[in-house]
Amino acid sequence: MIDFYKYQAAGNDYVVIDPRQTDIAVTREAIRLICDRHLGIGADGVLHGPLEAPRPGVPVVLDLYNSDGSDCGRSGNGLRMFALHLAGQEPETWADGRELTLRTGAGESSVRVLDLAGGRVAVGMGRPGFDAADLPLLQEDGTTPFEGRAVDVPLTVDGEKLTVSCVYNGNPHTVVPVDEPTAELARRLGPSIAGHARFPHRTNVQFMRMVSRSVMEIEVYERGAGYVTASGASACAAVSVARELGLCEARVEVRMPGGAVEIAVAEDGSVTMTGDAEQVAAGSFAPALRARLDRTATRSSAASDAADSANPTTAATEVVR
Repeated sequence: MIDFYKYQAAGNDYVVIDPRQTDIAVTREAIRLICDRHLGIGADGVLHGPLEAPRPGVPVVLDLYNSDGSDCGRSGNGLRMFALHLAGQEPETWADGRELTLRTGAGESSVRVLDLAGGRVAVGMGRPGFDAADLPLLQEDGTTPFEGRAVDVPLTVDGEKLTVSCVYNGNPHTVVPVDEPTAELARRLGPSIAGHARFPHRTNVQFMRMVSRSVMEIEVYERGAGYVTASGASACAAVSVARELGLCEARVEVRMPGGAVEIAVAEDGSVTMTGDAEQVAAGSFAPALRARLDRTATRSSAASDAADSANPTTAATEVVR
């Protein structure tokens, strides 16, 4: 039995839990334990799927989770890794540029594995939205909804006045143009922006600099994983904002500490991301870790039963989908 597969894309790492091959119960507590870099195997998140038997012409369903157990919505890197996983398991069906559709809680994404051996994958990330209501974004009072497009918005963070632009592409993103994006800056301001009172659902944060009209540098702080060396959805968000502000061409190389991806923006604003990913490990959880994971399922089941008894019409379970 193989309990997990681990993949990385530009240093952004995810664990794939494939229910066809393991009976691990994917609970929020289990996700946090698996992703813990000291107590588990370590990862920025978990990809759980396929949740239904994959068939050509039918969207393949999966769930994406951040390392804190929260719903990830859509991860560009995560989708590339999962497509590579599918193609590696069934190359005759999914490899060699064949189009497949991955369905997450944030919608459907068209994906092509361009080079299975080299790990090259292209993902259609759709057309992002700049409407503040999609994020959502609030006014400076922290209660009134911000109306209209969230472009060039003033934001005060820890006494520092910033100008940011926000975009939604399956997750909320806030792009901050800076003179020099650094890991130190992302770690210092990222948490304050991600958890700012004006973002009631929190936000991912990108610190962005244009090297040229076709090359961008970003540093990323994610709302559910913290500082990461790369993020595909963040790269797409940053280019969408730069394109909206007239700062870049339609094709941009986005450089991050872990590596680079290529982003293409169509005339209608829809975004395609192309980059590399690779499998780095596969195996079984050792007995001690498996026992702890099994205990999380038992606790979750007990919590669900208690919730059902207290309010049978609104059952609350920690087993996530």
